[in-house]
Amino acid sequence: MNPTIPVEHSDPVNASILAVSEDLIAGFQRQPFHLIAEKSGVPLETVLERIRAMVEAGVIRRVRQTLLSTKLAHGALVAWKLPEEKLNDAFDFMAKEDPFSGHVVIRSTDTDVSGSGYRLWTTLKVPVGESLDFHATALLRLTGATEYLLMPANGVFALGVGHTRRKTLEPGDKTEEQAVMMTTTAVDLTAEEWTVLLALKEELTLDEISESPWDKRAEIAGVSLDRFCEVAETLNAKKVIGRFSTFLEHVKPSATGERVTRFNGLFHWAVPKGREIEGGAEVGRHFCMTHCYWREGGPQFGDVNIMGVVHGTEKSRVLEHKAAIDRHLEAVGIPVSYTNVFWGGRSEIKPSEISPKVYHEWHAVHSEPANS
Repeated sequence: MNPTIPVEHSDPVNASILAVSEDLIAGFQRQPFHLIAEKSGVPLETVLERIRAMVEAGVIRRVRQTLLSTKLAHGALVAWKLPEEKLNDAFDFMAKEDPFSGHVVIRSTDTDVSGSGYRLWTTLKVPVGESLDFHATALLRLTGATEYLLMPANGVFALGVGHTRRKTLEPGDKTEEQAVMMTTTAVDLTAEEWTVLLALKEELTLDEISESPWDKRAEIAGVSLDRFCEVAETLNAKKVIGRFSTFLEHVKPSATGERVTRFNGLFHWAVPKGREIEGGAEVGRHFCMTHCYWREGGPQFGDVNIMGVVHGTEKSRVLEHKAAIDRHLEAVGIPVSYTNVFWGGRSEIKPSEISPKVYHEWHAVHSEPANS
């Protein structure tokens, strides 16, 4: 790594790149770094140099093509209840040993309220046709958890990151129109599409952060580069491709002590039944929301049905964003019977595996002994 190249996310050139590269490159692009350069106004050579340097420094933790896995796998947010003495070991297992658990976060609440006993939160995905309950039951056995609650998404209203871009947002900043709900209906893929998809989704190596990042992926898939891109564009049309993204290390400090964020709040709102789409559309239109879903929390969580995440460097600022959303919901006539914030503590974020082959291999290794 060249020590003269600035690597902090706050460097003005890096910030210009990241404001685009975090979550504004939608779908599959044959030359994603060219588009980042075009949108950021930073020369392509500099874009490549800076992104490589930030990856080497750990400021960017991965560069990859994301998938809309709600279309490719069964997924849910999972709240886990464990004895306190098993909490950190369970965190380690989910983060390191279970490729199907994505976000793994230990959460807490400011006051002892509904759901406070569920300290470990994960996202879980299993291949289409497999059972979330079956996998979660295996994790419960392997970690010593006493209970879990699966909360699949009925709809998605916001799905992005953009920490750099969101730093300058004012509470209440929102789109002119309501957010449009994305569905979670799974799609069927051909064998060739699966081959290309699995090659496409892995994070880029340093040498792939280049003008032509897909050359090696086409080789892995066993097709020409043109065919690889054609199939990827078909996957794009099937709406299973997310964004091309540089993911910042937003939990741990950099080598010089800088942090992208310090606090993340999982916001809960319970809106009247039958108004979930309307409520999610009003919450999801706020730019501060990195994620917003319609999920059913049930009586364990005050019958919450709208959930979303906001990140920030100051806890008070995160709460200001929530207060602005609360005021907006009241102003548009959507009553809220319950609301809460679950604060993130220790966390690990990784892409969830969706390969049926890997799933079956994992369960073969971790199956319960026949005589147990």
